[in-house]
Amino acid sequence: MFAREDVTGLVLSGGRGRRMGGMDKGLQLLHGKALFLHAAQRLQLQTASVLVSANRHLENYEKAGFPVVTDELDDFAGPLAGFHAGLLRCQTPLMVTVPCDCPFYPDDLVLKLKGALLENDADIAIAVTGAKEPFTPQPVFCLMKSQLQPHLTAFLQSGQRKIDAWHLSLKVARTHFENDANFYNINTLEELEMLEKSS
Repeated sequence: MFAREDVTGLVLSGGRGRRMGGMDKGLQLLHGKALFLHAAQRLQLQTASVLVSANRHLENYEKAGFPVVTDELDDFAGPLAGFHAGLLRCQTPLMVTVPCDCPFYPDDLVLKLKGALLENDADIAIAVTGAKEPFTPQPVFCLMKSQLQPHLTAFLQSGQRKIDAWHLSLKVARTHFENDANFYNINTLEELEMLEKSS
């Protein structure tokens, strides 16, 4: 059975923030704290260590004390580029990823993903949500074996960038979380403002 010490966490904060007008989403404040910090500190309780994937304003991220990794690929190539950067730095058998814009994901995220990964002898476990089927995939909430790094490198070098396409080449386990609200992600400044007032 894998222990917490076998898992490195990765907070994905390397996107363009298009729906926030190009602002660096991870650095936007919720209750006086940057969004990426909400995600990283929650992940800290579930993993041996936490990395942050970022491609802009690196000094702002580094001030928080978490190691920062940047994409090897140019032009904001998407979440898989963040996965790749994390895997290159990962020193544990497993790596779990979460987005910077979802501050309330479950405290048992890693535990449940790990259970599904082991039970199914899978390469990667992803979260799915909803009260009834068909469940909604949450593909950036996932736990993967770090030995996938060469496979992902080859996939990206072939010019492919889509998570779903990568999953088709892997043995995937799915872990159900009933409460969609725990996976609410903030896409716009208006949504951030609403959450600030309601939470």
